[in-house]
Amino acid sequence: MDNFARLLKESWALVEENRVGLSRHLYARLFLLSPELRQHFPTQMTGQGDRLLEAVTTFVHTLGDPETLDEYLRSLGREHRKYQLEERHYENMGVALLDALRSTAGEAWTEEYDQAWRDAYATISEKMLAGAAADENPPYWHAEVLKHERYGPDVAVLTVRALQHPLPWQAGQYIGVEVPRYRPGEWRNYSIANAPNEDNLLEFHVRTPGAGWVSGALVRRTKPGELIRLATPAGSMTLDRESTRDVLCVAGGVGFAPVKALVEELTTYNRTRWVHVFYGARHRDDLYGLAWLEKLVAVHPWLSVTPSCSEDVGFDGEHGDISEVVGRYGPWTEHDCFVSGSARMVRATLRALAEDDVPPHRIRYDTFGDL
Repeated sequence: MDNFARLLKESWALVEENRVGLSRHLYARLFLLSPELRQHFPTQMTGQGDRLLEAVTTFVHTLGDPETLDEYLRSLGREHRKYQLEERHYENMGVALLDALRSTAGEAWTEEYDQAWRDAYATISEKMLAGAAADENPPYWHAEVLKHERYGPDVAVLTVRALQHPLPWQAGQYIGVEVPRYRPGEWRNYSIANAPNEDNLLEFHVRTPGAGWVSGALVRRTKPGELIRLATPAGSMTLDRESTRDVLCVAGGVGFAPVKALVEELTTYNRTRWVHVFYGARHRDDLYGLAWLEKLVAVHPWLSVTPSCSEDVGFDGEHGDISEVVGRYGPWTEHDCFVSGSARMVRATLRALAEDDVPPHRIRYDTFGDL
């Protein structure tokens, strides 16, 4: 196992920095082999590439924790039921992945690396297929839009109710969303912005920078009373209720959504853990969730909030990228850390936490690749 893990980590280091080329090659090959899958993915694949990077990185770096890895892969299998995948689709993904790895690594790729990834993907597909087969939930839920609130030209907060039997999720997870009236067949992942509740209500914070068709439909066209579809929740950016460590949450833009859910859940049981929220955006108007956080600070003495703007010189608060602001405080070595935002913001924050010697296993994160 040690040699297997070494080969995977060595070979992944060859391609990790060229994530754009890797994902572009992989999906081009996959859609050539299985063209019927193209309809399920965004027109612009940048965010999907970051999801791919997150999934493969998680696999490579979780090899030493078989139990966590097993549940992660089974969860991915459950999540992918919404695509109605067959075994041949998994086989084609394996072909595309190996082809992309070889092409991206170039002459540095070896037969040993190739065999290690063949074995790795065999494990990945086996666990994902097992997770999908064992799931007794429907592949997706129908949900009704109850509220649609706009925050500026590009951001909307939607509240929906799942109409079938209770939809199980944990605070901090994300979920696939389809808008069949406007974008049938295309799914986009969004973090759930509230903690689980008895009313089956879910909240989503959606930003459309112009290129996201599903996001654009949710922000600009969807109205209360319309129906959407929700896939199986996934993601591991969740709280450990057994932990006694203090908590650090770092949110950028609509990356505030899962942090909001985590804080909301903490308000239901926390009494002893200090919780520090760092919330960043370019301009003060983009900090749409700040008023909600400030209300909680007034009634929960364990909660502190530090807002920051990177391009608003008149902002009465911290200035600079939120990753830089987090680095000015701390140390964070004894905290459970949660990071959510754009891929660039998350990478910068992870570097800052690494420089602060925060153990990697105490950091959980989620990326929004199109921001």
